[in-house]
Amino acid sequence: MLYAVISEDVDNSLPLRKEVRPAHLARLEQLKEQGRLVLAGPLPAIDSNDPGEAGFTGSLVVAEFDSLAAAQIWADADPYGEAGVYRKVVVKPFKKVLP
Repeated sequence: MLYAVISEDVDNSLPLRKEVRPAHLARLEQLKEQGRLVLAGPLPAIDSNDPGEAGFTGSLVVAEFDSLAAAQIWADADPYGEAGVYRKVVVKPFKKVLP
């Protein structure tokens, strides 16, 4: 089943994001290689694909996991969470309708 991992950043998270980004992306690459990643990306703080120093307010990952518990365990081990980038992480079942 698919699950959405919706993460909210702490204020001024950009320096921490930059520091931990390689480890965060490596985990996403693993999901991609396993054919389980539907989409992943940050939520810009401003209306721009490149928010510059404004940074990001959070992240969204939609991926396949065996259960809600498995998705939560994966989300809890995110390097961004461990480094203090995220203030809050919510994992919810997700039903893809389109495309």
